[in-house]
Order: sequence, then C-alpha cells, then structure tokens
Amino acid sequence: MGDPVIYLDHQASTPCGAAVLAAMAPWWSEQCANPSSRLHRSGLRAAAALEQARGRIGSALGVADAAAEPQRLVFTSGATEANNLALKGLAEAELVAGGQRRHLISVASEHRAVLDPLRHLARHGFTLTTLPVGPDGLLDPGLLEAALRPDTLLVSVMAANNEIGVLQPLAAIAALCRPRGVRFHCDAAQAVGHIPLSPDALGIDLLSFSGHKLGGPPGVGALLIAPGLTLAPQQHGGSQEHGLRAGTPPLPLIVGLGLAVQQAVAGQAQRSLRLASLRDQLWQRLEALGGITRNGAASPRLAHNLNVQVEGVEGSALHSRLRRHLAVSSGSACGGGEPSHVLQALGLSRRQAAASIRFGLGADTTAAETEAAADIVRDSITALRQGPRG
Repeated sequence: MGDPVIYLDHQASTPCGAAVLAAMAPWWSEQCANPSSRLHRSGLRAAAALEQARGRIGSALGVADAAAEPQRLVFTSGATEANNLALKGLAEAELVAGGQRRHLISVASEHRAVLDPLRHLARHGFTLTTLPVGPDGLLDPGLLEAALRPDTLLVSVMAANNEIGVLQPLAAIAALCRPRGVRFHCDAAQAVGHIPLSPDALGIDLLSFSGHKLGGPPGVGALLIAPGLTLAPQQHGGSQEHGLRAGTPPLPLIVGLGLAVQQAVAGQAQRSLRLASLRDQLWQRLEALGGITRNGAASPRLAHNLNVQVEGVEGSALHSRLRRHLAVSSGSACGGGEPSHVLQALGLSRRQAAASIRFGLGADTTAAETEAAADIVRDSITALRQGPRG
C-alpha cells in the first residue's frame, strides 16, 4: 500500500466533520419526511429542522432576520448553483421588470462558476466588463470605479480567491456600488467560515457559498439575498424555497450545512491563527530552496492558503512526483487540467502556471504533515532540477 498521502487540498474540498455526520444521520432514515409535507408531525418536524439550519447560518453570518425572513437564504446544491441563481436570476428579473441596466462587471481571476454565467448573459443581450487584477491578485477599486456606468446592473467579485487565497477589498467595492444602485454579488465559497464575514454590514447584496469548503457535506450550499431584492428562479417545478428553487430540499445535507457553518464561524479565529503559523513555516522552508516564488499577495490572504511557482521544472513532471505522496494541485479542481487562468491573470505564462503548487491546509493539518510536505517538495524539485544522470 505504501505511505499514506498527505491531504493538503482543502480548498478543493474538506472532510465532513464528525459532529456534522452525526447530526445528519437521523435525517437519512428514521426522520426521512419531506419538509414540504405539513399535514403530519414528521413533515412538520422536518420543516422545523430545515428552518433551524437556516437560522443557524443566518446568525453565524450576522443576518439577524434570516429566521424571520427565510426567503433571504435559499438553499442550493452548492455555490455554483447559487452563483447562477444570483447572476442570471438578477439579470432576468431586470428584464421582466422592464429595467434598462444591461452592464455587468467582474474580475479576470474569478472562478468559472461566476465567469461562465456572466459570459452566458453577455451572449444574450448584456455587456460584460472583465477587470484585470494586479500581479498580487488584488483588484484596484479605482479600476472598478472607472468601469461603472449608469446602466451597470451588477458587480461580481469573490471574497477569497480559490487558488491564491487573496482577499479582495469587499467594503471598498460595496461603497462604490451601493450609492449608484449597483448590486454587489460575492462568491464566498472560500471565505465563509474562514474569515470574519458579515454580508449585511459590508453591503453585499448576494452571497454564495458551499458546504464542502468548510467541513460540511458536498452537494449543498446557499445564496444569501439582500432584503427586497427580486430574482428570477432558475429551476422550476415547485414552490420550495419561496419559489426560488424548486425541488425537495435535501434535508440531511441542509442540517449538516447549518451545523458546519455554525462550527466553522465559531472556531475561525483560533483555527486561522494556527494554520497561518503552519503556512508561514511551510513558506519559509520552500523559499529557502531557491527559485520559489509566492503567487499572490502575502496579505491579505486566507490563513490556510499557500500558492507557489517553482522555477526550473516542468509542471507535469513536478505534479507527477508529488501526487505519490501529497494531495496538492496546480489550480482549481474545476479547471479541467488546464493551466490556471487565475495565475495567468497575474501575468504568469502557461508554463509557469503549470509549475505552480497550491497548498490548502485544513482544520486537522498538523505541523508534522507540513514539515513532511516541505521535505517531499524539496526532494522532488532537487531530483527534477538535477535531471537524469548517467
């Protein structure tokens, strides 16, 4: 069998916590009722569990009225679906209402779950402006201000980048959008539970996130919607989730999501301190090897993210060696194996992007694992740089 692989790809997916698994367990079997079946006790109990999860998430995100106004938090299959509902739902609602705003703005380093829906809208009567980021991966608010137009409907900027971990200036972006009546959407799949985040206080109108990025189950996520904001549903066939997401809610997953968000937010500060220390120690070990460059700003950055470029090696050969002992990546799991568009947006070539490594530390990552990871990377790079002998 060989030595176990060290898992350092937590930005792609995290293990589901033991308490979350235990909380979900009864809802798969003995508590299997449909939350929409309100004519018997089992259905009412299921509906109460769903609303309890909604309230837990709202409280964790500083949304006091999530329980009183459940239409503000819509459960989805994950952040990708939530992004589609937010972006296409807002655009279609504008058309239905007879509004004249047709301009959309986003950033070149966004996840494809944002860029692809926006490009779809650009093929159907909307105009899309994609702003560049600096070599540090950060958006200059001045560029956003210059791009805003009277007909701008939406700005979509992620909270934390899924590959390089940099944190975008959300408050500055919101301050530009709000007085102009421009809606601000934020893909927070990598941020919820990992940084302090209060969408209402920040001025974020639409916030998307997933369960499997924060110790919850895969296959579930949510979209938080500002009060009074109208969206056109993207899935039809029932009145569930206040008409915005037809279909029977996956109650076990929703219960798990509610607890996972609550736990992740509660433990965020202490966990971030520990992981930032491990990450910095890992960076110091790697930097000492020479020919190693950090991709993206050192700060502000997710505590559990490190992304580095390795000089003097082929990316395919490097990752072929690493995968024997390490679970790391060169980019997004949704990239289909292509060199990262995020790293290319920073100015890296395809070759440099392919020879980059993303380390995603997790809640259970140990100092011994990061030390071992540094040794594995060192040995792999040394062997590749020396080349074949004989």
